[in-house]
Amino acid sequence: MSEHTKTVTHLGTGATLKVIAAESNAAAGKKASIILIDEVWLFGKRANAESMFREAKGGLASRPEGCVIYLSTMSDEVPCGVFKQLLDYARDVRDGIKEDKSFLPLIYEFPKHLVEAGEHLKPENFYITNPNLGASVDLEYLISEFNKVKDAGEESLRDFLAKHLNIEIGMNLRANRWAGAEFWNQQKHVFGLDQLIEQSDVITFGIDGGGLDDLLGAAALGRLKKDPRIWWLWNHAWANKVALERRKENIPKYQDFEKEGSLTVVEKVGEDIDQLALIAKRVYDSGKLDKIGLDPQGLGGLLDGLLGVGIPQEQLVAVPQGHRLMGYIMTAERKLAEGNLWHAGQQLMTWCAGNARVVMIGNGMRITKQESGVGKIDPLIATFNAVALMTMNPIAKNLDIDEYLEDVVIA
Repeated sequence: MSEHTKTVTHLGTGATLKVIAAESNAAAGKKASIILIDEVWLFGKRANAESMFREAKGGLASRPEGCVIYLSTMSDEVPCGVFKQLLDYARDVRDGIKEDKSFLPLIYEFPKHLVEAGEHLKPENFYITNPNLGASVDLEYLISEFNKVKDAGEESLRDFLAKHLNIEIGMNLRANRWAGAEFWNQQKHVFGLDQLIEQSDVITFGIDGGGLDDLLGAAALGRLKKDPRIWWLWNHAWANKVALERRKENIPKYQDFEKEGSLTVVEKVGEDIDQLALIAKRVYDSGKLDKIGLDPQGLGGLLDGLLGVGIPQEQLVAVPQGHRLMGYIMTAERKLAEGNLWHAGQQLMTWCAGNARVVMIGNGMRITKQESGVGKIDPLIATFNAVALMTMNPIAKNLDIDEYLEDVVIA
């Protein structure tokens, strides 16, 4: 064993086992027959992880007998980056969705129906995700830790479930979380902007954006024709290259959102406003747009972009921010809890809703970017701006006479 080179050599065969740093420059040029990458979930948070993996595996091209072994527990937050890519791919191969004879996924996780039934919380089922139970893993220890976290709050429980039972965390819920986040995942209903426009009788539009390292968020909130109690929410966000440079820790997540189609990364500052204005124009051209709600502190460039595509200035209104948003935030919470607010199931918004931090001010509360740190919430604030306008109970402009006649009851 050579400690200074971090190498273990087999005296009989001469084979070596070497530990290297998880960096591209350390992995470059290596021609190993077997590569083991441990705790892959940690690499999911790193912007350069995919490049580093490629460097580490490059030598396998000349070693057909070689292989890569990925080991990992579940992530302590929503899976992202290379970890999410590998996890999704492994599940697809396991389930027969994709065929790859050179890839063998061995995943210890509970079937979905057992999780939904709460069977994963029974100690007698802990063996499913702990194949070494009774050997290197002690059941009594797991039961003891489980009993502790049950009373320690949801965050501690979710961390235990992720690390010991491989339960995927769907949302980052903290102690000072926004109350609506608890109901977010259950209100998922996949649809696009065109479908929202078609199904709605009136639409409000919200926009929010901050500095160059923030997202520019947009929200279209539609009130359904068939049941005005039901609201549909669709979001999109934009980030420029400056935001990626300043917030490198968010790059893996941004790349996931970009693949999903809920985030657009623009090369030049200003392109984001141009693209947002075109989406707002689509809603305006449908004849169903009531108003567009904006942060009064960020009207300048947004106002120019929206006016430039032909949206009348009287349909652009400033929505009070800070603690004055409280009523609209609470409206969104209640709508989610009642099951009357449905969102488009975008990972972007699941992340934003989980990032929201509540700060109590006397009898009131506010949600601000500052309290959310690097976790962005701009599209969520845009949602509250749209909710503020929808709470005014806008009147639909285009009355569909055919639908009206269908609903008329002739006595």
